[in-house]
Amino acid sequence: MARNTLVPADNAAPPITRILAAFVAAHPSRGWPDAVEREAHRTFYNWLGCAIGAARHETAEAAVAAVQMLQPAPQATVLGRIEKVDMASAALINGITSHTFDFDDTHLRTIIHPAGPVVSAVLALAEQRGSSGRAVIDALVLGIDVACRIGNAIYPDHYDRGWHITGSTGMLGAAAGCARLLGLSPKQTTMALGIAASQPVGLREQFGTMTKPFHPGAAARAGLMSALLAGKGFTASERALEAPRGLVQVVSDKRAWNEVTDQLGERFEISFNTYKPFACGVVIHPSIDACVQLREQGITPEQIDRIELRVHSLVLELTGKKEPKDGLQGKFSVYHGCAAGLIYGRAGEEEFSDAVVNDPRAVELRNKVHATVDDSINEDSAHVSAVLKDGRRVDVRVAHAIGSVQNPLSDAQLEAKFGSLVAPVLGAARAREITQCCWSLASQSDVYTLTALCRP
Repeated sequence: MARNTLVPADNAAPPITRILAAFVAAHPSRGWPDAVEREAHRTFYNWLGCAIGAARHETAEAAVAAVQMLQPAPQATVLGRIEKVDMASAALINGITSHTFDFDDTHLRTIIHPAGPVVSAVLALAEQRGSSGRAVIDALVLGIDVACRIGNAIYPDHYDRGWHITGSTGMLGAAAGCARLLGLSPKQTTMALGIAASQPVGLREQFGTMTKPFHPGAAARAGLMSALLAGKGFTASERALEAPRGLVQVVSDKRAWNEVTDQLGERFEISFNTYKPFACGVVIHPSIDACVQLREQGITPEQIDRIELRVHSLVLELTGKKEPKDGLQGKFSVYHGCAAGLIYGRAGEEEFSDAVVNDPRAVELRNKVHATVDDSINEDSAHVSAVLKDGRRVDVRVAHAIGSVQNPLSDAQLEAKFGSLVAPVLGAARAREITQCCWSLASQSDVYTLTALCRP
């Protein structure tokens, strides 16, 4: 029997689909301050290192094998590998690998990892078209702005419902970036955003599995295809984002339209992008930072009777796995993160390997971590107390973890991270060549030199 369901909706929403499309299509090239330009290069560089670093991971092997069943044409590079595939498949795979280690960028206000969907799509298309580095940077900045502004409008309600916001807004950023690279008109870009709006991807239930990094990859592919379709005359609703049954109102009860339009073209969300020093969920980082500081003060695992951890409720909601069974689950265990920080003084991809997660020393120490919720503490902060066997108590408070907007990684730290990811795949000399290429990307006539360097 047919049934009508009435859901409250805002019928007076501003035309944000068309507003964003006009912005993407018409904003001048490099129409932003030097600080934004620098952050765009840092975002691209960090994304590239993460994607190459995971090129040989079993997740990448499975994705490449599946894509090759489609017999794709060799249009674009699979970063860190010898294969070339069609550009849509390259967007998918490079989006997957960029997020496989959970070591990628984070827009902390929304917990979106914006480069994965946007840059994976843009670079694949740029390689197929022979686009300039300048065009890639422009598309990156504008695409990330679209994804994160929509994220600002719907977070946290959207995220709390169980959506993985990187995938469910990333296809919009990828569509916007690719539309810009293709030189689509405002009308065509509106269509590209409209097509992408019907393709949100990603549920938080998948965290800790290979399907989590699939989300940015699928969003990249969806956004690229949306722009290609729009460029050939495919149509969509001009109100696909704001209409009562459009994306924003369907996936969230928060509809902060002003977050989309305020200072559009003046404030760029990439300015608030951050880069992870630790290869795990970003809400664990303050706790790891605190435990690294304990180690730097001379505290050893053998001295520990218990570790008392006070964190925001979101930390335990997202990363409360007390007994992770493998490396992927370890990335969502604040308990393992604390153990890694204290034992090793770092928490890179190696510290989230299956072997380390199941190492008896790590298991013993994480069982000594006792976490409690304190919502007076910010999401990017932590209070850690080490209670020692001799009765002493050592406290560390982290107001803003390393890698945050307030305490960002330097270019030198980013280069060290990049080298640690890329050198095992392509060698240290090649990593240095790629680094030089990335820092000067905007001045390069095409991306062919870069993508060639990214293949073994």
